[in-house]
Amino acid sequence: ELLSLYITDYLATLETLFAAPHQSGYEKICSYLEFWRNTHTDGKVGDKCLIVKLAAEIADLSETMRQIMQRGTARVIERLAQVIQNGQQDGSLCPTLPAPMLAAALYQTWLGATLMVKITKNAQPFEVAWQTSSVLLKGLP
Repeated sequence: ELLSLYITDYLATLETLFAAPHQSGYEKICSYLEFWRNTHTDGKVGDKCLIVKLAAEIADLSETMRQIMQRGTARVIERLAQVIQNGQQDGSLCPTLPAPMLAAALYQTWLGATLMVKITKNAQPFEVAWQTSSVLLKGLP
């Protein structure tokens, strides 16, 4: 139940971040990535991502919880893909990659960066994720 509630709350946060009617797709994705970075730095390292905390251990021990995490992360990626597709249509995001692939790449990059922030106890992995995301979102210079 706790994991399901966490995912529901996370998706509600996404909706709040993406609700700005006059922002481009690029601006909405950037606000999401900034939110992610800001909730895991400055003494908050790892406090917010229950998926990062549980995935490695629980996914092998509880099939039920693994399925909840799989469905939840799939929903997050689907929502990101919708925003990315809108951004590709409004011209603010690079159309090179299909929106679902780009959404998965971004989510996986930031999930991995969050794990590395926990390991290193500093925000440098988020800087790498930010630079990588910029290239993915805007295309190579």
